[in-house]
Amino acid sequence: MNLPENFGMAFSLTVLAGLTTAIGGAIAFITKKDNLKVLSLGLGFSAGVMIFISLVDIVPEAKKMLEVNFPNHFEWLVFGGFILGLLVSVLIDYFLPDHIDTEELLHPDASEENNYKHYKLKRAGMLTALAICIHNFPEGIATFLTTTQNITLGISVAIAIAIHNIPEGIAVALPIYHVTGKRRYAMLYAGLSGITEPIGAVVGMMLFGLLLPQTLVGFLMATVAGIMTYISFDTLLPLAKEYGNWHLSIVGIMSGILFIWLSLILLG
Repeated sequence: MNLPENFGMAFSLTVLAGLTTAIGGAIAFITKKDNLKVLSLGLGFSAGVMIFISLVDIVPEAKKMLEVNFPNHFEWLVFGGFILGLLVSVLIDYFLPDHIDTEELLHPDASEENNYKHYKLKRAGMLTALAICIHNFPEGIATFLTTTQNITLGISVAIAIAIHNIPEGIAVALPIYHVTGKRRYAMLYAGLSGITEPIGAVVGMMLFGLLLPQTLVGFLMATVAGIMTYISFDTLLPLAKEYGNWHLSIVGIMSGILFIWLSLILLG
């Protein structure tokens, strides 16, 4: 199998983006347990970054790639790829809900049924970690394949994914830490939740080199854009509101859009 161009850069960016969940796990310990405004702001920020990068960068890049070989049908291919990404995300959410209960996060010991509450909170943390692993898998493919086609765009995607992985790491670490009281466990689960991104990069390399014609990489990129957009609207934005307030979430969203916009200008 011939390695794709920019393989080293693509794989390195994917690994670094995945490891930022561990940073989120560390931040959880310097954040007060009963103050989730930082998490709300971070989730809104991540959603703004993800939505902007998906619709403004990845989709146009997918069109450009597909137009060369499918001049009469490239728009439909991009549209179909985006819808496929939405469907994949719906299936992921259907089989594995990926959010945790705010009341349990804030008041894990409030009820007399303490053991049951702790069980539910621990289960929520585990489910969150597992769900993030599944969500991070296509993100790893996205970062890898995008970088092999366009380094500048790949760096932007990696930045976007790394930024939203930090609050995801916090979302995993907080409930685990509340239940176990052990920071190393929280850090471990937060870090492991991002390990599927480099795994996704390896799968992306195999798709690129063995199974997927290069002409259809644009279709896969459109699919990933659909996945990232769905995750933003279905998971990140509702959680941003749940953990804080809508005004704070909007501030995070707009900050994320402006941040990634500026980074694209500077990188371009």
